[in-house]
Amino acid sequence: MLIGQFNHSIDDKNRLSLPAKFRKEMGKKVVVTPGLDSCLFVFTMKEWEKIAERLSVKEGSMLQADNRGFNRYLLGGAVEVEVDGVGRMLLPEYLKQRAKLANKVVFIGVRDRVEIWDEEAWNAYRSDVEGKAGTLAEKLGQAGMI
Repeated sequence: MLIGQFNHSIDDKNRLSLPAKFRKEMGKKVVVTPGLDSCLFVFTMKEWEKIAERLSVKEGSMLQADNRGFNRYLLGGAVEVEVDGVGRMLLPEYLKQRAKLANKVVFIGVRDRVEIWDEEAWNAYRSDVEGKAGTLAEKLGQAGMI
């Protein structure tokens, strides 16, 4: 399971180090794609295959505008990235720009994926969610989620 928070920097060649805790689980090749809430999603190849399959299996998905749009966003923006021997991966410039990543980033483990956030954006998002944590927990409890 991918969990935890790790701070890293992007070097001048757009390389960043996948946290050691995630390297073993993620393997030598990952898929990086635009995420939601101004971050990037990083999936193992195995998990990416599941995601792509789920997105394409739905009956009539190609005929529904929302499905086409989301598939274009997620699948069209995705890239397979090699993780080198010391755990670095090269982040394409278009993904760096899409997530507005500056020099300092935060890796967040979210069970089946890793998210890459700009450090300032993550701190603001986390602060906002922490302020609503009680209300969110109550809603999830009412929905039978927890």
